[in-house]
Amino acid sequence: MNVFKKTYCRIFQGVFKAMLPFLPYRQPMLLNSYDEIVSVLKQNNVNNILIVTDKGINSLGLTKALESALKNNEISVSVYDNTVANPTTANVEEAMQIFLDNKIQGIIAFGGGSAMDCAKAVGARVARPKKPLSKMKGVLKVRKKLPLLIAIPTTAGTGSETTLAAVITDSETRHKYAINDFPLIPAYAALMPELTVGLPKHITSTTGMDALTHAVEAFIGRSTTKATRMAALDATKLIFENITLAYDDGKNITARANMLHAAYLAGVAFTKSYVGYVHAIAHSLGGKYNIPHGLANAIILPYVLRAYGKKIYKKLWKLGVYAKLFDRETSKEVGAKIFIEKVEELNRYMNIGTSISEIKEEDIDSLAKTAEHEANPLYPVPVIWNAKQLKKIYYEVKNG
Repeated sequence: MNVFKKTYCRIFQGVFKAMLPFLPYRQPMLLNSYDEIVSVLKQNNVNNILIVTDKGINSLGLTKALESALKNNEISVSVYDNTVANPTTANVEEAMQIFLDNKIQGIIAFGGGSAMDCAKAVGARVARPKKPLSKMKGVLKVRKKLPLLIAIPTTAGTGSETTLAAVITDSETRHKYAINDFPLIPAYAALMPELTVGLPKHITSTTGMDALTHAVEAFIGRSTTKATRMAALDATKLIFENITLAYDDGKNITARANMLHAAYLAGVAFTKSYVGYVHAIAHSLGGKYNIPHGLANAIILPYVLRAYGKKIYKKLWKLGVYAKLFDRETSKEVGAKIFIEKVEELNRYMNIGTSISEIKEEDIDSLAKTAEHEANPLYPVPVIWNAKQLKKIYYEVKNG
């Protein structure tokens, strides 16, 4: 990448960091039960709600208790359960039509990151009915208050219940893009670990590694604050201490609660400090091949960390010391390499592979350009790469 483009990226990121104290970041108010959700809806005079979820969750009957609690309190309920793993513009339009046809007043996102992204995008379309989602791509293009939005995560990974982002895939082009604006932050988040009990092992593992990726990328970036660094440190420690416990015993409610809290903290960290090339690459693969986001992040993370090299040794060392992966006497370089090895150990233990075979060599040029366009200049990455440098990561991830 030429020096002028790098300079532009760093100036853009520097200005954005300087603005952080003046931007309307907020955290959702936390709830712990369906009774508290009912109370919030009553206080806000909401008596007609849309639940946005997916077929898997609905078929398991996970929303039934919530639906009963709402109906028993004379709150009408509509359910949209067609959300797919990488939610599409078609999903959003379908759900928005239900919202409009039933004169709904608020939205509950019930599920993982896909359900929450879909629900946020529905809210954005309701708020800006004349503006297509493609025109909201990027930063600060919603700018209108959404209907009341409550997020109930059923996985411990995305942290979407805390973030200002919704990631959507265009149904026709398969282009995957992020919409980032403050109105997308849910007003409330209900953290209920009992909803994550019994999740399949592969969902527990990949969503947990998704949360770890959020924490790590937020921490090693160049736009951190004291609060986001602390949130990332705490999230990283909780994940290393609990992810294999939750993986081995899905009914370990303590481990489940800790993972849910870690995902929330990681969300707090990255919604303000942003992510990096791991996410840019993962988003391109999700859009092109429908690779689950958490799985992609888990596999890509070690490759990107190694490629950053010595630029992140000190920060990885700090994460490793805080998570008690090694002691403070360990050198920065050795500690950083141990940290990456520990990430790979988690992947191996939880049967997450080391490659993504779906990547086609003829697609790598366009994938790399897509990732570069997403990341530069927005993501305050430790090292700025161009498409040519990103291509190397795609080949490594393809071949393992």
